[in-house]
Amino acid sequence: MSTMFADTILIVFISICTALLAEGITWVLVYRTDKYKRLKAEVEKQSKKLEKKKETITESAGRQQKKKIVTVVSRINNSVLFYPQVRMKSMFAIGFCFTALMGMFNSIFDGRVVAKLPFVPLSYIQGLSHRNLLGEDYTDCSFIFLYILCTMSIRQNIQKMLGLAPSRAATKQAGGFLGPPPQAAKFS
Repeated sequence: MSTMFADTILIVFISICTALLAEGITWVLVYRTDKYKRLKAEVEKQSKKLEKKKETITESAGRQQKKKIVTVVSRINNSVLFYPQVRMKSMFAIGFCFTALMGMFNSIFDGRVVAKLPFVPLSYIQGLSHRNLLGEDYTDCSFIFLYILCTMSIRQNIQKMLGLAPSRAATKQAGGFLGPPPQAAKFS
């Protein structure tokens, strides 16, 4: 087994462990608190209420029905806005832990090619994918790039497996950076 393959497996393992650590910290500081449980229950309740209202609405629905739907959507959006405030302590703790861990891992993997990419990354990503590596072969992959890719994919799956990911109904209604915009615009 080559050193590069062993490093790659080790980085995937490190990513799984740090994702579990982050979810553990989040569970201790956020998910088990009454404030978070109440907020989550409110979002779920309002989402179910919205789904019921949307099922009963017809094309010839009156302005009052449409106004009720807009009101429920705005309540959901207002509740979802409080999620980051509730998670703030957890984010600071995770940031502190990850900063310490990244310093340690960067010193261990400094200057080591941990994987070979099957493509040449875009120029603005090359600084990250080829960080602290000698040479001009941009298909060489640094620790930080592989770690970020692994963590991005693994952490969401761990959240789903542990049942800690936000519900689909809440995510769908709230929209988001990459999600669809809130449905309220349809009815105004």
